Amino acid sequence: MIKNNFENQFYTIEEIAKILKVSYLTVYRWIRAKKLSAYKIEKQYRIKKIDFDLFIKNYKK
Repeated sequence: MIKNNFENQFYTIEEIAKILKVSYLTVYRWIRAKKLSAYKIEKQYRIKKIDFDLFIKNYKK
């Protein structure tokens, strides 16, 4: 049985862009610049919720 906890929650680039009200390309550039951690699965990126939360926390500084 798989536990559904926050550590295993993932977002797509589109979801992150919608949450932050920025373009897909902006989120993609953050990933390419290593400002936002992401996992590439074939041709798609997935961002862990924990990594997204850390990005937001560090981005505010």
